[in-house]
Amino acid sequence: MNTQIQKKTPSKYNIFGVNVSATTYEEAAEIVIETSKKNESVCVSHIPVHGLVLGATDPVFRTILNSFDIIAPDGMPVKIALNMLYKTQLHDRVYGPEFMLRVCQKAALEKIGIYLYGSFPHVIEDLRKNLLGLFPSLVISGYESPPFRELTNEESEDLVERINSSGARIVFIGLGCPKQDIFAFKHKKKISAVQICVGAAFDFISGNKKMAPQWMQKKSLEWLYRLLQEPGRLWRRYFFTNSIFLYYLFLQLTGLKKFK
Repeated sequence: MNTQIQKKTPSKYNIFGVNVSATTYEEAAEIVIETSKKNESVCVSHIPVHGLVLGATDPVFRTILNSFDIIAPDGMPVKIALNMLYKTQLHDRVYGPEFMLRVCQKAALEKIGIYLYGSFPHVIEDLRKNLLGLFPSLVISGYESPPFRELTNEESEDLVERINSSGARIVFIGLGCPKQDIFAFKHKKKISAVQICVGAAFDFISGNKKMAPQWMQKKSLEWLYRLLQEPGRLWRRYFFTNSIFLYYLFLQLTGLKKFK
């Protein structure tokens, strides 16, 4: 099986040792659609500040991310870092929830089956209903909520069989970072489809959680909105990862540290 995207992939740039793709919604979505038609096993992910810092500080996870075909800048700060460090002149990020909707719209038009994997049973059921409400002709070949633990070898093999036999050519994975990226990496040569890690897209599109207002997203304040929604769960993540992000960006901008 050919596991390389045949269409020219977006250029990647080293940010803290993680190779981030300088891409747009339209470019990345077109690559996904065209690749899905070829029955190829490839991986796409969207990296926010949290994932970028985790990749910078964890060499194993960094290796996983750098093996992906596309690592899109999910967070506005990641997009800004690309522009500051490499003058990529990106006008927007490639936000997981928005990207998922755009790919689903294109998949519906071309009758390309999708598979939904992740989150809680009630969330994924609402996600399925909402996607069909938005795109009535969308082919949802399968959907399931996994157990909240690592799959056994037998369970993993059964899952691969279900996905491959479903006819789906695009698999959306909503397990959160880094679980979704690790899952996609482990199954890259087994699942005959484009795997797309979309973070909190399942929660937002299903209506399980509210998305930050557009003005906060554009001002790179989505983290603050989410922190106010879930302070107990997220305050440590944002306090530490945002601080490390700014520190590492300073080091890379000034050349005080070379990231490999």
